[in-house]
Amino acid sequence: MKKLISLILALAMVAAMAVGCSNVAPAETTTEPSVVVPESALEILENIWALYGEDEKFFCMGGDFNNPVDNAPGNYSLEDAEMLSYQLYVPADQVASIDQAASLIHGMNVNTFTSGVFHLAEGVDANAFATAVRDNVQSAQWMCGFPEKLIVAVVGGEYVLMAFGLNDAMTPFEAKLTTAYPDAVMAYNEAITG
Repeated sequence: MKKLISLILALAMVAAMAVGCSNVAPAETTTEPSVVVPESALEILENIWALYGEDEKFFCMGGDFNNPVDNAPGNYSLEDAEMLSYQLYVPADQVASIDQAASLIHGMNVNTFTSGVFHLAEGVDANAFATAVRDNVQSAQWMCGFPEKLIVAVVGGEYVLMAFGLNDAMTPFEAKLTTAYPDAVMAYNEAITG
């Protein structure tokens, strides 16, 4: 973002100098920043995972128990609402709020790293859904390791991304998320207190 602002300022200076030298007034233009809306929940995780170098990648699984994907993100079925709530922390009363999901989960311990991306059904408030997922993660009873950090972000206005895990796993993931989706709005970025 800082590079973009610097580039815009540099271009503005060049334009001002050109106008000053030619005594020609510049045409007025306005541009609105555009938000890129991904094609699917899976695309978001695939784009983030693609930014990992081979030495950074970890053993992972995507998808769900019936349709697992080895060492890559995968689509997560919405047919088993109980499993969606259990594994990706979508509150049971919020499952109807989404029409797509994808996951990327550490292959040895889900508490080391778990991420889910959810496409919101039409009319669902992204911030309210993000808060519901955040509250569900924060109230979890952890076994087999204790995750340290949670992030919940809104991507493209239509998707909510949730990820939790150990700081060593979360730091690179967050960096890749902001690289892949610089317009993502971080709803929550906090320590897990449960």
